Amino acid sequence: MKTTDILAIGAHPDDIELGCAGTLAKAISAGKKVVAIDLTQGELGTRGSAALRLEEAAAAASLLGIETRENMGFRDGFFQNDEAHQKALIQKIRTYRPDVVLCNAQTDRHIDHGRASDLVHDACFLSGLEKIETIDSSGQNQLPWRPRYVFHYIQWYDITPHFIVDISGFLDTKLAAVKAYSSQFYDPDSTDANTPISSKNFIDSVGYRAENLGRLIGREAGEGFTTRQPLGIGMLTDWL
Repeated sequence: MKTTDILAIGAHPDDIELGCAGTLAKAISAGKKVVAIDLTQGELGTRGSAALRLEEAAAAASLLGIETRENMGFRDGFFQNDEAHQKALIQKIRTYRPDVVLCNAQTDRHIDHGRASDLVHDACFLSGLEKIETIDSSGQNQLPWRPRYVFHYIQWYDITPHFIVDISGFLDTKLAAVKAYSSQFYDPDSTDANTPISSKNFIDSVGYRAENLGRLIGREAGEGFTTRQPLGIGMLTDWL
């Protein structure tokens, strides 16, 4: 049986917040259990430090109501979609047994994002194979588990979503969680080097994008996702 409704995974601390924080906040408010996993500590980021980003990730999780957040400690910029990384992630998937996994965009500006997308997708499939053995934290063999759905949130590129989640009423929560990463985003008093995500234009675009996606579905705000698998509905009237 599943133990987690949604497992959100990001290559770096702040990926989850930028991509799907509103969706997670809404799910948590409805009583769903959400777990977050960051693959790296973002240690190669121009601004901040690994230690600071861990603190910011904890603060963001608290704002969203996420009680469990882990960091895999993979090498920022250099982790691979190979057996060792897949098995490490399979162990987490089998531990949390999620129904839905949310992860990085399939194609994006940062090379870690597409690689993380493939790693998570492959690990979710392999996690369902019983002949792949993994051990839990108590030393017991884990049972296989394959999430029902793997969805990819949208990041730097303006990818056309396959579906949009209505996050009306949760945009302010999303923006607060994003801004918890104060080392990474716009700060007019900062003396750190400028980066593509440290401009005022970028942080404003987070809100603009959510509002525009909401406009497309006739709602206040939305978050878009893509999927590698067809989605089924029960009736043609099962829409917003």
